[in-house]
Amino acid sequence: MITSSARLAADVLMRPAELADAAGFSRSYLRNLDHLRPTEPQRADGFYTPTGQAERLAVQLAERDAGRVMPWVLVREPDDGPAESGEPDVVGAITLSQITYGPLRSASVGYWIDVGQLRRGLAAAALGAACAAADRELGLHRLEAGTLVDNVASQRVLTGCGFTPYGTAEKFLHIDGAWRDHRLFQKILNDRHP
Repeated sequence: MITSSARLAADVLMRPAELADAAGFSRSYLRNLDHLRPTEPQRADGFYTPTGQAERLAVQLAERDAGRVMPWVLVREPDDGPAESGEPDVVGAITLSQITYGPLRSASVGYWIDVGQLRRGLAAAALGAACAAADRELGLHRLEAGTLVDNVASQRVLTGCGFTPYGTAEKFLHIDGAWRDHRLFQKILNDRHP
């Protein structure tokens, strides 16, 4: 299991997600509904509640413990100390999923950044940290990612972090109510023998 954290900015820490992040994720998803809607699957209302997020995180953490997923959360740490509630201010997430070993040694990466934190370089910093952890801590060879064909901002993040496009997948994921085409990207992390 990965335990590494990374300081992405003076006020933003990327660390492994915990069950205690459920309320923070709930607040962040509600705050970002309109921002994330065009790039995410449609969700039941319960997804956005602390209980729904606790259920989602419990599944992710069980998958992490089985070696198939690695979820990180991006939390903002205000200059004047922890939030009044004592709960983290979630401003994004990045996840390695479909972790596969054997001759493939690969995973898929997905991420999102809070609408109020855009254009700070957080997505690129988080992706760089996740790539380093995938290489050094998980011993993976390759990461892949997909974006909606018109999501130029995310494509810039990927190419800026060394990912290269390798194709388009027609009707790849059901996003915002319809099957959507995606551009596919990959990054070769190393050439070590598996």
